[in-house]
Formats: sequence, structure tokens, C-alpha cells
Amino acid sequence: MKIFTDTNVLVSAFTARGLCADLLEVILSDHQLMTGEVVLDELRRVLTTKLNVPEKDVSEVIQFLRGYHVEPMPEKPSGIIVRDEDDQWVLESAIQAKADILITGDKDLLVISKNVPGLRITTPRKFWELLKK
Repeated sequence: MKIFTDTNVLVSAFTARGLCADLLEVILSDHQLMTGEVVLDELRRVLTTKLNVPEKDVSEVIQFLRGYHVEPMPEKPSGIIVRDEDDQWVLESAIQAKADILITGDKDLLVISKNVPGLRITTPRKFWELLKK
């Protein structure tokens, strides 16, 4: 499957040992990891300004992720209405990447999941449960 990961999943995967780190390992070994320029920009900002991760370490994370599919910045945000307009860019990136699944903890994206044909939007926990079936 083509799995698009949102910023919050990547932040958790790279800063804490837990579900998101385990999911990232499974995605890397058994699926196609996808993300987008919009996600990488936000990831860099969150890691450096909010979590005070050293720039060298952040650059290594970004470089690592660039080894997988990174969807270019869309020309325009998704036409699907999302409460947080910034999430429209993430959504459009996942759609343009032709991802099968968007994994996110973002409630604004999760509540619109039924409005996005061809893209399953789910939480890390629900994706983990799907994998275990």
C-alpha cells in the first residue's frame, strides 16, 4: 500500500519510542512511504522551534525522508473543506500522490474521512489494527 504520513505521525515516530515509530518501521519494510513538501516544511518547523531538536538532527531526518516519495507542493489546496485550512494542503498532497491511506492524528482531517473518495484517512492506532487483521 501507498501510505502518506502526516506531520504529527512523523514527529512522534522520530522523537519517541512507541506506536508511530513501530508503524514507520512496518511501512518502510512492507509498504511505500509517502509524504509531501508541505509536511516536511512543517516537520522541520515543529522539530526545531517547538521541540528544540538540533538542526543537524532535523536535517538528517528530512534527508532520510527524501529517500522515499515526497510529493511536491500542490499548486492549490484541496477543494475539500477542512476546518484548518493548512490541512487542505496536506490533503491535496496525499491525493496527488495517489496514496491509499493517509495516517494522521489530526482531528480536522479525520472528521472529513468519508468525504475523500479513494483515500482512507485513519489514525495510527486504527492503521495498526488494520495491519494486524
